[in-house]
Amino acid sequence: MKITEYTETVAREGELLADQAERAGTDVLVPTCPEWRVTDLLRHTGSVHRWAAGYVRDGLVEPVAFPEPPELAGAELLAWFREGHAELVRSLSEAPAGLACWTFLPTAPPSPLAFWARRQAHETTVHRFDAESARGVALSAVEPAFAEDGVDELLTGFHARPRSRVRTEEPRVIRVRAADTGAVWTVHLSKEPARTVRGDTGEKADCEVTGEASWLYAALWNRLPLAGPGVRGDESLARLWQETAGI
Repeated sequence: MKITEYTETVAREGELLADQAERAGTDVLVPTCPEWRVTDLLRHTGSVHRWAAGYVRDGLVEPVAFPEPPELAGAELLAWFREGHAELVRSLSEAPAGLACWTFLPTAPPSPLAFWARRQAHETTVHRFDAESARGVALSAVEPAFAEDGVDELLTGFHARPRSRVRTEEPRVIRVRAADTGAVWTVHLSKEPARTVRGDTGEKADCEVTGEASWLYAALWNRLPLAGPGVRGDESLARLWQETAGI
């Protein structure tokens, strides 16, 4: 995907998140994020947006801590969220293509600007799911190509890091197939961080997870149950994923 497409997604999904959060009410529980209320969702995502905007806007080359969110609620909190979201969109839109700044995943797009545009597009979309869950409405689907990209970022990026808790005592294999886009990932689990290879390696999978990319995206990010007819083989691996794959 192009940087402009990611940036447009950040803009659209942030507006949807704020709208869904406002409709739900800031004191409502978020089922997809146990123990969170909408207030926590807005504070977290608003802080992440400001944190990301700082790297892009200021070209920061060393990691910095998340900014502490203010103790706001209701309409004031929503206004604060929208302000930070607008600053992120502005920073991504105005940044030079050759931007140099810190990034944090082992596999990433070809430039720091592409990294942050992609990362915030998925960050914002997944948390838009959370705002919808607070309203008790069905999660809105995302475009297949974007969903495939989000699955790839999760499997080859986040769960390749040492902090990933998706581990097994004995080597196991999960194969993930996007039925609509044709993308396939082979995920090797062990006592070490997961190792994901793009494509079908031909080796026997202990568990196969197949579905449309939009469903895989929401389910692997733990916003929908990783269960049903799309999960075949050792379902304990799907349960392990849901119990340990939270980011």
